Amino acid sequence: MSPSDETRRLGAYHDQEQEADMVLREVYAALKDKGYNPISQLVGYLLSGDPAYITSHMGARNLIRRLERDELLEALLRHYVHHLELSARDG
Repeated sequence: MSPSDETRRLGAYHDQEQEADMVLREVYAALKDKGYNPISQLVGYLLSGDPAYITSHMGARNLIRRLERDELLEALLRHYVHHLELSARDG
C-alpha cells in the first residue's frame, strides 16, 4: 500500500480545542453585538478565508486569525457530532 492510499490522521490537541472553542465564542459574540448574522459571516470566512467577513469589533478579526480555518472547522464539527451523540442517547 502506498503512503497516498493510507488515511491521514489529524492530531487533536486539547489546548487547540479549547482555543478554537474560545475563539468561536468570542467572534460569535462580537458579530452578534455589531448586528451581523454570526453564522453567515463565519461561513463566509470559513469558505473564503477572507477576514473581511469578521468584524474588527472586540478584536474579533485578529482573534480568528490566530487559528487555521481547518482547526475552526474541526471544533465546529466536533461540537455538532457531540450534540448528535447526546441526542441519540437521550432519545
